Amino acid sequence: MSESETLTIARLGARGDGIAEDGLPVPGALPGERVQVRREGRHGTLVAVETPSLERIEPFCPYYSACGGCAVQHLAPEPYAAWKRGIVEGALAQARIETELAPLLDARGEGRRRIVLHVREIEGRAEAGLMAARSHALVPLDHCPITVPGLHRAPAVAEALAAPLGHGRKPLDMAVTAAGAGLDVDIRGHGPVSEGVRGVLTRLAGELDLARLSLHGDVVVERRGPAVGEGMARRVPPPGGFLQATAAGEAALTQLVLEPMGKAKRVADLFCGSGPFALALAATGREVHAAEGDAASIQALTRAYRAAAGLSRITAEARDLFRRPLLGPELDRLDAVVFDPPRAGAEAQARRLAESKVPLVVGVACDAGTFARDAAILIAGGYRLERVTPVDQFAWSGHVELVGIFRKTAPKPRRLR
Repeated sequence: MSESETLTIARLGARGDGIAEDGLPVPGALPGERVQVRREGRHGTLVAVETPSLERIEPFCPYYSACGGCAVQHLAPEPYAAWKRGIVEGALAQARIETELAPLLDARGEGRRRIVLHVREIEGRAEAGLMAARSHALVPLDHCPITVPGLHRAPAVAEALAAPLGHGRKPLDMAVTAAGAGLDVDIRGHGPVSEGVRGVLTRLAGELDLARLSLHGDVVVERRGPAVGEGMARRVPPPGGFLQATAAGEAALTQLVLEPMGKAKRVADLFCGSGPFALALAATGREVHAAEGDAASIQALTRAYRAAAGLSRITAEARDLFRRPLLGPELDRLDAVVFDPPRAGAEAQARRLAESKVPLVVGVACDAGTFARDAAILIAGGYRLERVTPVDQFAWSGHVELVGIFRKTAPKPRRLR
């Protein structure tokens, strides 16, 4: 083991690590602090804080620093908000994009409504928890304090469900979602099971009062429909399907999508997931075409649309927008486009939008870097980025959501390559 050394922390990195003057990332350190650090490969381990920052506060989670989930619970609220906003500001500056950047919007709400727990056999019994930072070591949990109260029993549920599957001898991952009707659990990592094991899992689902239990997306039992969302946007996503981290985050993003729509009547919702934006847009009288690569999510949207009353027309298709983005003839009939891609961004679709005549584009993103790349493509195609709003639903982590509003200001350009 290497000896510790004393370093001064110069800044806070995008992942929440303190970055020393020599560039070494030190998790748990804050700018301006003098700290004792032990070098371990490309990272430093914080041994002691010699001179603490005035911005340092006491973390509220008993698993903080052991679990790799949260990065900056030790940072006071005001500098925390500035750091989160700065992640977006830095990505836009790197892409040489100038626009109005709104204050960080707090969308933590009651907490995260989904947790993915890892279950492993430890000393002969199943233990459920999260992984340590930069490690495959399990940190067993009683409950995760940043989740909604309905998820506090998730570790105990995961451990019980692991019993008929070998008590975690084969590593298991369990996505547990707090839905209105109860917990929705999707187990991954085991593979097919016998009918006898399925019977035991069905019995356990009843004893644990689960809404739905699935194996790799295959529903074992659905006792109650695990619906999420409010009002017209209420729907049942597929097992383990994409879901905004918090209910407050979904509501905030939806409002930011709706605000600039004005008189737009025909709207496309691309990378739509199970359709929260599409359903909300249709509830305001707009005709919506929704596209998403995951067929099960499109089926969930279609079921929600058929079950709702008073919505405008929604058409939906399962379509790989990375390989088959909407093209000019499809886009030019639209008044607005909303896109909300995964972290990889929407480069192929952005290039087709840049060639289009769509007057309004609203980009929702969970990665500031890929958003800035896609925004630069749209700007080169004649769009003006009016405003970007950062949204904080992944609290105390380096992840930040954002919504950007683009309006067409120039004639249709030549084809971008």
